[in-house]
Parts: sequence; C-alpha cells; structure tokens
Amino acid sequence: MSTAPPPTGPGPHRPPDFTEVQASREFGELRRSYRSFAFPLTVAFILWYLLYVLLSSYAGGFMGTKVFGNVNVAFVLGIAQFVTTFLIAWWYARHAGAKLDPRAQAIKSRVEGDA
Repeated sequence: MSTAPPPTGPGPHRPPDFTEVQASREFGELRRSYRSFAFPLTVAFILWYLLYVLLSSYAGGFMGTKVFGNVNVAFVLGIAQFVTTFLIAWWYARHAGAKLDPRAQAIKSRVEGDA
C-alpha cells in the first residue's frame, strides 16, 4: 500500500514564493485591515480588564457597593468582563467574515492558481 500523495497535475510543482506574497499590495491591505481592527480592541479590552483589577485591589468600598439585593458593583463589572469578551469575539467574527476572509481567499486563490 503506497502512502505517497497523489500527483497534483502535469509538470513539476513550484511552491509559491511567500516573500513575494507578503510584499504584495493585497497582503499589505489585508494586514492593515486586521491590525486596524484587532489592535485597538485588544488595547481597549486590556485597559478595561486592568481597570477592573485595579478597582478590585484599591477601591474595595466602591466595588462592595450594593446594586440590588446581594449583588454588588464588583459582581456586575465581573459579569461585564465576560459579556465584553463574547461581544468582541462575535464582532471580530463578523469583521473577519466580511473584510478579512474574502481578501485572504483572493490571495490564496491567486497564489494557488500561480503555483
């Protein structure tokens, strides 16, 4: 039984030149689109998380303030951490599906078509 991969087509196979792909305008636009979305959201979320940690460490009175019943500010902000995590993940998935994936697929198709 042979484990060799099936032939991909006639003639010799030339692997794509990834340095050429990375230097292309298309790839630069894809990278800018990703970074302009991901970096600001990452910074904002880290700051939001650090605010929560700092408030928990140094503003115990404020964090212990009752909102209703036995639910205090710390609990509400803690739950808000989870909510924002899921919202950011959902927002990124929408952004990637609308802006990043089509561009990445176009680059992939061009590279695979040239190979």
